Amino acid sequence: MWLEILAVIFNLRTLNAAIRMSTPIALAAMGGAFSERAGVINIGLEGMLLVGAFAGAVGSYATGSALLGTLLGVAAGAATAAVFSIFTVEFRANHVVAGVGINILALGLTTWLMQVVWRTRGISPAVARVQSIRIPLISDIPVIGQVIGVQSPFVFVMIALIVGGWVLLFRTPLGLRIRMTGEHPEAADTLGINVRFIKHFSVILGGALCGFGGAYLSIGNIGRFSMGMSAGRGFMGLAANIFGQWNPIGGLGASMLFSYADAVQIRLQTMEIALPHQIIQMIPYLLTIVILAGGVVKSRPPAALGNHYRSGGGT
Repeated sequence: MWLEILAVIFNLRTLNAAIRMSTPIALAAMGGAFSERAGVINIGLEGMLLVGAFAGAVGSYATGSALLGTLLGVAAGAATAAVFSIFTVEFRANHVVAGVGINILALGLTTWLMQVVWRTRGISPAVARVQSIRIPLISDIPVIGQVIGVQSPFVFVMIALIVGGWVLLFRTPLGLRIRMTGEHPEAADTLGINVRFIKHFSVILGGALCGFGGAYLSIGNIGRFSMGMSAGRGFMGLAANIFGQWNPIGGLGASMLFSYADAVQIRLQTMEIALPHQIIQMIPYLLTIVILAGGVVKSRPPAALGNHYRSGGGT
């Protein structure tokens, strides 16, 4: 039995699946990085992913275009984040409570709208989806071709966004302003930085990234929307963000770790091993809990994370 489990773990097909499955988690992690680098705790990543998945499926269903569906998913994720941003920045609501509220709202709203649009509560009809692409030459290379030679365009866009997000956050004046806002908003305000704008911008950008990740779930993966299909990936993205030290590239690495565990548990369920399926399904979530609660990674969050700040009036 153990040899069979090791064969599943150290398998190129498992790695290929892990890369695909890491896409929404890595995008949510980067969304969380931007939001929290600006000082806003974003528990609502899960809800933003779910809204993006629903809007992407509706857009694809209504227009017959997966591209338009993807754009609608991005817009819906950004709009959801804007609501969250207004409550946390303008109304100074507790960040965690507001984030939980966004998650509950997203689940209830998408469940209700499924009945309005498709007259069903479980799973939507098939919609136009983004097909995987084969990269010439690379797909013919042994090992490498099996891993990344054939993938969804979402995967390649995700990698480009991660690199671009890192450059924006750590190599541009705007990124410096975002990081300063999360570390010392009083100093940022003194230097003439519009702290409220930076917070709104960062949260909404994070929501747009989650919307893109959600669109991948519905129209970049299976071509359908199902109730609650984000299935905890937003919370895994939040954990990956912390594990990755509020760094988009670190978040991608952590997302790969979690998605690899998820890919392993999926393949293990197809095998006849002496472990209950419920235990196997818990593997990626247990890994997330162990890493965060077990002190595997010692993380220092932005100094002003979770604090409210009003220009001229302090926290």
